[in-house]
Amino acid sequence: MKRFLAFCVLVGCGSPPAGEVVVYTSVDEIYAREIFDAFTRETGIAVKAVFDAEEAKTLGLVHRILAERARPQADAFWNGEAARTALLKDRGALEPHVAPAAAGIGPEWRDPDGCWTGFAARARVIVYNARRVPEPPRTIAELADPKWRGRAAMANPVFGTTAAHVAALAQQLGEERTLKLFQSLKVNGLRLVGGNSHVRDLVARGSCDVGLTDTDDVWIGKLRGDSIEMVYPDQDGAGTLVIPNTAALIRGAPHPENARRFLEFLLRAETEALLARGRSRQMPVRPDVAGPEGMPKLESLRGIKVDWSRIAGSEPFLEKIRSVLDL
Repeated sequence: MKRFLAFCVLVGCGSPPAGEVVVYTSVDEIYAREIFDAFTRETGIAVKAVFDAEEAKTLGLVHRILAERARPQADAFWNGEAARTALLKDRGALEPHVAPAAAGIGPEWRDPDGCWTGFAARARVIVYNARRVPEPPRTIAELADPKWRGRAAMANPVFGTTAAHVAALAQQLGEERTLKLFQSLKVNGLRLVGGNSHVRDLVARGSCDVGLTDTDDVWIGKLRGDSIEMVYPDQDGAGTLVIPNTAALIRGAPHPENARRFLEFLLRAETEALLARGRSRQMPVRPDVAGPEGMPKLESLRGIKVDWSRIAGSEPFLEKIRSVLDL
């Protein structure tokens, strides 16, 4: 279940005990807990985890890390996307660290200054109800067709992977074209909801026919028996947005050595393989790690070319999207 986990208050008046690492993560607990438990079993280091809410995915923890810069409480940040990790770098909240275990990860998945490393990607897809939709749309623009009026859904585009998707489209297509695209979706009755899983659920139960969400949300629905399928969209030649998880060391981390050990564990090939086999079926960015069954190889997808550092500064454009959608 996706829920906010309140921060664990450290007992005692002095420094926290040795043998722990504080990890802030926007990744759903159902996926992250398995990794945390495996790390603890291997190293004996306890993971104190702080999770974000579904509706404010990533954004709440980013604000928290920035607010704590004078006295950091987190050691590491495991983010389910890259844009706001890049924002933390720009704000000086991250410490450069290149984990030796990440040697097999290509430069396109790394911050050039070593402040974060990407791994285990998801893609932004069009989910559709397989019983109701014999011919699903192949581009986001098709959702503005009158036949989908009031039958398409998307998460609030100011948060999480939806915000990254909107900003990536603006980077690829230009701001004017992207604003016109979302204006046409609004006119056609696009439903805006709290999160990607909510989009999937509306489509699964037939309250909507189609929606924009992430591959992991679709797979969870399919594994529980939902009659849903997905399309990897090509928006006017822009391609599909592929979003890696990102791992970073917090500048001034209270347990820096334990944080480095955690990042070394998180970024090794075995962890990518575990995430690929798991319910979320995340796609390894390493070409030599087997991908999830039923998923395309990353190299076979024509992905949107993304400059994550530019997307990190997309807040002014997201305000324009908010205005267009009357949010």
